[in-house]
Amino acid sequence: MRDCDQLPIALLKQEVLPACGCTEPIAVALAVAYARELLDAPVARIDVKTSANIYKNGMGVGIPGTGRTGLLIAAALGAVEGHSADELNLLKDVNDASVARALALMEAGKVRVSVAEGIEEKLFVLATVFSADDAHSASCTISGSHTHVASRMKDGYEMENRGCGATQNPSEPACSAQPTTTLDGKMISIAQIVEFVNTVDFNDIAFILEAEKLNMYIARAGIAKRHGLGVGYALMQKIERKTLGDDIITRSMAMTAAASDARMAGATLPVMSNSGSGNQGITATVPVCVAAQQLGKSEEELARALTLAHLVAIHIKGYLGRLSALCGCVVASSGAGCGVAYLMGGGRKEVEATIKNMLGNMTGMLCDGAKEGCALKVSAGVNAAVTAALLAIDGHCISSNDGIIEEDIERTIANVGRIGAEGMQETDKMVLDIMTHKVCN
Repeated sequence: MRDCDQLPIALLKQEVLPACGCTEPIAVALAVAYARELLDAPVARIDVKTSANIYKNGMGVGIPGTGRTGLLIAAALGAVEGHSADELNLLKDVNDASVARALALMEAGKVRVSVAEGIEEKLFVLATVFSADDAHSASCTISGSHTHVASRMKDGYEMENRGCGATQNPSEPACSAQPTTTLDGKMISIAQIVEFVNTVDFNDIAFILEAEKLNMYIARAGIAKRHGLGVGYALMQKIERKTLGDDIITRSMAMTAAASDARMAGATLPVMSNSGSGNQGITATVPVCVAAQQLGKSEEELARALTLAHLVAIHIKGYLGRLSALCGCVVASSGAGCGVAYLMGGGRKEVEATIKNMLGNMTGMLCDGAKEGCALKVSAGVNAAVTAALLAIDGHCISSNDGIIEEDIERTIANVGRIGAEGMQETDKMVLDIMTHKVCN
């Protein structure tokens, strides 16, 4: 492997990982599991505090193998099921017995999840578990990324600290923000990504084809049987009945939405995530796979296109942070559009035009939590992304005179990062307030 290839490959291996279930509830379950393992006794009570973004993204999403939604069941499962070593695949073996045990804890009022006060970190979970009569306790703090353990405590004493200031009171947040990963998407540029994709040895990136295997499998599951909102299933029905045309755009929309439908409904199928998000991994992968199939591209061409799609998503996400008020499908769809443009013969110019066309169109789509309706946002993002790529291939690129778009692609991406990470903070607070106070049937 060439020295210049090490960074992009390391970014891919760090950020493109298999996950079973929505990663925000999984982070909660994982924190509880770490605490449970430290407690070394049956868990009688669970108390979880999360950042507002974790809380928002976990309220309405299906939990694998349970038929239920939300953070309470996720936390309870962390106390009775799985091993922390499985990380984002923690709930892959959920069964009826473990669900029954988790529900018993919930129905007894032994599981509590709330928003932590005074936490600036967007991705934060503090899980504390207690033995019978509160004789013993253990806690785990996850922050910065969905699997990063910042600290663990037992009976009020610090057992592990990875750069996080701990407290002697395990019921209080142990830290706020701190860097948690070695690599950052901002460390690479679009120019470097395109150069890498064009020159890297195929054998060094062949591992990315695992994304095709996992994400197309769940997409086909969502097409074969209606899950959740059934967006992908419905779109494919329209294609088969010739109400919609069978082209790259509509088939990409249907297949990507179908995968999101299944995942958001709690299907017990792993997906290949991107930057800690399964939906982002699906969205960066499936349209590229559909385009490769329809264009008759080779396995190597698909691998290079997928590498491009995922690295672009990682790069843009580096400016936004793990969780933000901006819907992640905007980021992942931008990557997918670049992958499609590559398969159509596009180079750096067309890749940059695709990103500009996409960001000039979709920036501002807000995130109102993970839920079944995410499939609609995913389908809208894919529609916009493939359209952006088709326009770019024909030489159409949104002008730097337009809004947030600049001539320099890196400045354009940085502008989007500012909007999502800074400009939409009040929007994020308002969305959470609406979500936590609305009346549901």
